[in-house]
Amino acid sequence: MGLKKILVVEDNEDNREILVYRLKHLGSYEILVASNGREAIEKAAQFKPDLIFMDLKMPVMDGLEATRLLRQSDWGKSLPVIAVTALAVDGDREKALDAGCTDYIPKPIVDYSIIERKVRDLIG
Repeated sequence: MGLKKILVVEDNEDNREILVYRLKHLGSYEILVASNGREAIEKAAQFKPDLIFMDLKMPVMDGLEATRLLRQSDWGKSLPVIAVTALAVDGDREKALDAGCTDYIPKPIVDYSIIERKVRDLIG
């Protein structure tokens, strides 16, 4: 069946690398990366990931718009998308959930066991 795929969408290279590093140490997952929402849509369409960690504030296309577009595709309707965002302000969580995100994690991520729990709950 192959490895389950996780797509990390993050424009900040340091944040992206830390999250990828943490995910690689959780087990046998294929980790894909994208640096903006448009790239995320292209990679998701091509590789059909099992889970996406989506930064909300990015250039080119933000995570909210990218998630809305994913939800319009047949294969992306029920895909778990976890919003990850810094500069969290009141209403960000609601905006993320309204756009179709499955869950929400504020940055900086201090306790990476949260990531592990979400991955195991959503894709095993």
